[in-house]
Amino acid sequence: MKKIFIVAGLCLALSVTMAAQRTMPQAMQKLLNAEYAITSLYVDTVNEDKLVEEAIRGMLESLDPHSSYTDAKETKELEEPLQGEFSGVGIQFNMSQDTLYVIQTVPGGPSERVGVLAGDRIIMVNDSIIAGVKMKNSDIQKRLRGKKGTQVTIKVKRAGVKELITFRITRDNIPLHSIDACYMMDEHTGYLRISRFGAKTYDEMMDALKKLTKQGMTQLIMDLSDNGGGYLNAATDMCNEFLDRGQLLVYTEGENSPRSEAHANGWGEYKDLHMVVIVNQYSASAAEIFAGAMQDWDRAVVVGRRTFGKGLVQRPFRFDDGSMMRLTVARYYTPSGRCIQKPYDRGNKKAYEKELLDRANEGEYYCLDSIQINDTVRYTTRLNGRTIYGGGGVMPDVYVPVDTSEYSTYYRDLSAKGLISQFAIKYVDKNRKSISKQFKTVQDFDQGFEVSDEMMRDLIAMGENDSVKFNEEQYRTSENVIKAIAKGLIARDVYSDPGAYSVIINHRNPDVRAAYEVLNDRERYEKLLHEGNPEYERLIKHP
Repeated sequence: MKKIFIVAGLCLALSVTMAAQRTMPQAMQKLLNAEYAITSLYVDTVNEDKLVEEAIRGMLESLDPHSSYTDAKETKELEEPLQGEFSGVGIQFNMSQDTLYVIQTVPGGPSERVGVLAGDRIIMVNDSIIAGVKMKNSDIQKRLRGKKGTQVTIKVKRAGVKELITFRITRDNIPLHSIDACYMMDEHTGYLRISRFGAKTYDEMMDALKKLTKQGMTQLIMDLSDNGGGYLNAATDMCNEFLDRGQLLVYTEGENSPRSEAHANGWGEYKDLHMVVIVNQYSASAAEIFAGAMQDWDRAVVVGRRTFGKGLVQRPFRFDDGSMMRLTVARYYTPSGRCIQKPYDRGNKKAYEKELLDRANEGEYYCLDSIQINDTVRYTTRLNGRTIYGGGGVMPDVYVPVDTSEYSTYYRDLSAKGLISQFAIKYVDKNRKSISKQFKTVQDFDQGFEVSDEMMRDLIAMGENDSVKFNEEQYRTSENVIKAIAKGLIARDVYSDPGAYSVIINHRNPDVRAAYEVLNDRERYEKLLHEGNPEYERLIKHP
């Protein structure tokens, strides 16, 4: 009888609640009633917070591929790379045979201040042994990172020192840079690689451009390949430096969001700089906004492959518990009216995520003739009226196929097991001082250092010891690229400069080579900006 009264009471409460909700929209009433019934009457204990989170996730997943919900922890991890800094000990590391190897310390950072050196191997963090236990990089980062001002004790193994060295490090704010590489390719051509659009990207770009200008730069290669985007204002601030007053940078519009436009203010310092922008299939969002604006105003030649096609605008809704919902409220459009977003089926996120693989299977990355352009996605640039193409992403002015001529399964297996990186670490361990003494700068190293056959025999032996069987024919196919990667990794380690890798490896990068050739062939450069690329005409598919 008691149970009957309890159930009856709950049913009465439910009916009262339902009556109070009659002024709400019917769909909202239904949702609240369902949640109330589950938490009040379900046979087992229910975690109400988790129930609500799963309901939010389910609703968003039925919409578009980019509306999402993240809990407090996920939100922090998502935003950290774009904020420009985090709190930690200030090292760049790699894992070599289950041991954390310090590639470099952040200049002026906590680890450098106490005496940690490149080449040190961290064995313990506080009371936890991290060497030889196959710990994930993310788990190691959790132990090293923490609030500013807190302390962490590490024990390191240093070459030539028998005993472990103990360091007590006070965590501090560590900058996260957007610029991966910045250097002069020749006496006039600057190269700038930007990996993300974060809170400090614009300031970093301006510092880099001023540095290159002082070195004689009159033309620029802006590399946005693999740049997944970030903050919209970082992209518009960057666009502003290259465009004239009043020129449209980007606009957004949605069913419930009126058109909003961003325009250049005319104060840019680099409006006359000749420029090529490199993009590829992983360039997305803010990277596409920048490339699209430069292309639409005939301001730069875009080189590479069609970009990702992420043109949906998310508005963040923060909850009191630190979680966040990012709801798509509009679409991005380039100045010519192209919608950046590629087509998608609502609720079918798997197909959307598979789209890049579909492009590869259809041959889009490897052969221009495999591309089909729908006649309905033709647009014209704002100044010169040349033809450009939409339909999802930004189609480059100069298509560059992925180079697979040096690819082999032997090279793939060496890379997949991290053996080229481990080889570079071991080589630098033994030769750091002699390399630094012989080659004072990265440029000296690039011109004078050669990866020898003897070094390659050591790498081959490492592969054999790790179940990567040597294949003479496949090795000869990939020999040059393996040597180039090893050389780049050695340079990055010795000179404590992430950009050193790009200095070495870019000689072999077909996208960079194509950009350099276009920029230094002024007749072709101007023709592309005024007439477009006639090769695309034969790819047009008429509906």
